[in-house]
Amino acid sequence: MSIAKLTSVLLAPVVTERSSYLQEKNKFTFEVRMDSNKGLIKQAVETLFDVKVLKVNIVKNRGKAKRFGSRLVHSSDKKKAIITLNPGVTIPIFDGV
Repeated sequence: MSIAKLTSVLLAPVVTERSSYLQEKNKFTFEVRMDSNKGLIKQAVETLFDVKVLKVNIVKNRGKAKRFGSRLVHSSDKKKAIITLNPGVTIPIFDGV
């Protein structure tokens, strides 16, 4: 698969209190495209960061409904992937976070 396709799979790293806690256990969290699957995410992380991925978990978050007067508006759905790596291996973009 082309590098351009793989770079579009990972949208952004997720930096929250929970994701910082998971980094201590060698688990790194990324926001990913809604149409991506575990195999594609694994291939993208291994190619882009030159690491060996042990496991990929996916979490889908439904968009929330908000009311603006009489109008009901939904925010977009989001999907995030929790990547498990070997002990001692890190991803450079998470260093210093």
